[in-house]
Amino acid sequence: MKATAYYILINIKTANGFESIGKFFIGNNSEAADALFYQLQGSSDVDENTMLSMELMETVRELPQNIRIISCSLEQLAFNCRIITKDTFKNINLEDL
Repeated sequence: MKATAYYILINIKTANGFESIGKFFIGNNSEAADALFYQLQGSSDVDENTMLSMELMETVRELPQNIRIISCSLEQLAFNCRIITKDTFKNINLEDL
């Protein structure tokens, strides 16, 4: 059985609905995944006017489950990608110590 995995999806609204345009694997630790997602900028108000969204996802027994979602602007998305990349870099390098 595979371990639970956490990742963040980046979605953009298209004429056909939301399309996933990016995915960050953020590890196997639920507390670390939650802590990272709470650092991200955006709003929990997601509606028909939302153009960009980010979803915290969990894969349990290879089945994806949505944990949390935020809507964000392009500027917030750029900030969030920076935070995710820095946090992932830090966690990967700390694992090696």
